[in-house]
Amino acid sequence: MFQFLAASQVGCRRSFTHHLLHRITTLAFLLTIATIPQLIDTPQLQADQPQRPNIILIMSDDHAAHGISAYGSRLAEIAPTPNIDRLAKEGALFTNAFCTNSICSPSRACVLTGQYNHVNGAFDLSGKVEPGDQMLPIQMRKAGYQTAMIGKWHLKVEPADFDYYCVLPGQGEYHNPEFRIRGDKPWGKNTIQFEDKHVTDAITDLTLDWLKTGRDQNKPFFLMHHYKAPHDYFDNAARYESYLADVEIPEPETLWTRHKNFGSIATRGADDELIPHIGTSIGSRNPRRSYLRDLPSMYPAEFPANYHPGNFSDEENTRLTYNAYLKKYLRCVKGIDDNLGRLFEYLEKTGQIDNTVIIYTADQGFMLGEHDYQDKRWMYEESQRMPFLVRYPKTVKAGQRFDTIIENVDYAPTMLDFAAAEIPKSVQGRSFKSLLETGKEARDWKQEAYYRYWMHMVHHDNPAHVGIRTKSHKLIYYYGCNYDGGYQTPPGWELYDLVNDPHETQNIYHDPQNAELVLDLKQSLAETRKRVGDDGTHYPECEAIIQEFWDYDAADQAKAREISHQFLKRRLAELEAGLRNVQTHKGRSSD
Repeated sequence: MFQFLAASQVGCRRSFTHHLLHRITTLAFLLTIATIPQLIDTPQLQADQPQRPNIILIMSDDHAAHGISAYGSRLAEIAPTPNIDRLAKEGALFTNAFCTNSICSPSRACVLTGQYNHVNGAFDLSGKVEPGDQMLPIQMRKAGYQTAMIGKWHLKVEPADFDYYCVLPGQGEYHNPEFRIRGDKPWGKNTIQFEDKHVTDAITDLTLDWLKTGRDQNKPFFLMHHYKAPHDYFDNAARYESYLADVEIPEPETLWTRHKNFGSIATRGADDELIPHIGTSIGSRNPRRSYLRDLPSMYPAEFPANYHPGNFSDEENTRLTYNAYLKKYLRCVKGIDDNLGRLFEYLEKTGQIDNTVIIYTADQGFMLGEHDYQDKRWMYEESQRMPFLVRYPKTVKAGQRFDTIIENVDYAPTMLDFAAAEIPKSVQGRSFKSLLETGKEARDWKQEAYYRYWMHMVHHDNPAHVGIRTKSHKLIYYYGCNYDGGYQTPPGWELYDLVNDPHETQNIYHDPQNAELVLDLKQSLAETRKRVGDDGTHYPECEAIIQEFWDYDAADQAKAREISHQFLKRRLAELEAGLRNVQTHKGRSSD
């Protein structure tokens, strides 16, 4: 090159035209040479790819939207979440984000594949997504992204389609957590452990370490940063034990008051005979499983000294247990929020925060005492709704709130859209990136969220059900049987007016004034099932029950009452025999 420049200097004595032509040729040559190393070093990247944003999907486990202060619930003032709220303040918040199945593994499978559970095959807690089918990291990698999965995975098989992973085995432990990593041994045998650390801190440490030393700085990254917290049982880091210790946690009215029209024969039984047996409880309502049974021995510091429930009234026991429950839960949330402060600080210091699409969500919602229910699984708002907040100041205007209905199957295509990656035809969800960037909901956007809980009466006594949620109403059909049509509970329908009754206290399905509305919503439910491909062929015996009670005429209702009586006898016999963990989700034995 130096010889070439010397020749250029000699050329100065030649004609002006020749000199100008020579300099143009020289400049073109130098520009060509300058581009060669880049082309050699990163042949898989397109010229514009370095400008693509990094993407971080932060997912907590069972973190209900009303456990985030940006959503303005009864807990907002006493338990603020400033770092999560920042995403809403500087980005967008969705009030109508919903899971399609409110339980851990199925929800995570929906996010990973962009498919409903009857398509991705993860119907319940045994759900998995095999390597080669883990669509989201596969497509991100094809688009030139480096991919990582850190934290709670809960999908049984190896997250092998990620470039890097460090994941908890199953639920994992809150303290001294062990993680599975890629290595020479078979999946599950290569592990590392963090002694004397809380799992929320350890997951954040792992992510920060990967961001600092583990990733390829020449590529954009896609990171799934998933916390175990605040999954029950809620074991917070020791430093939070004093947090909220002297605070009386605000209670939902429905913890104490059950409107006479709340629920249905499916959730109450004939003449309310199943109220103790449907849905696990905070207080003593459910004799099989309640937080009153579990929490005093697990967290004695949250109860009076020498506590015994026999020394207190039902109301006192419920209030004590509710406060223990919520304090432990909110302490776990506090740990998440503080750790996100650490993560965001690092992104700021390294100049990456504004070039990163940051999403915060959870795998589903959680019942925080509403209707005296614990856990999730329900289609009721507190369980079905997911938090969803996103910050990307380059294209997402700050301070937006959307009531557009989105589902967890829509998350993957939206992230792929931000990455300019290909969205496979196998994906059932749809990107809402344009909504985030324009503020306008597409004219042909879906107007209902689909829901189906398949794991009939397992763990928390929730009957299997299916339904749709629009912006104004919710229709729930408790068909009340397992995969094989067995272990029946009474079928019933519920309809809630979410505009006038946002806490779902009165089922208006049987009100004659709503007959036309019921027919319209049933038709919409049938059409939605067809649209998403839930055609009943997966479990035909179960589908036969669904069809049998679909019309729910007088004969159907009479049969539902008889099923209620039969189930009560069965449940009481199980309790009498000390059978507290009966197989309910499959089989037809003893029907």
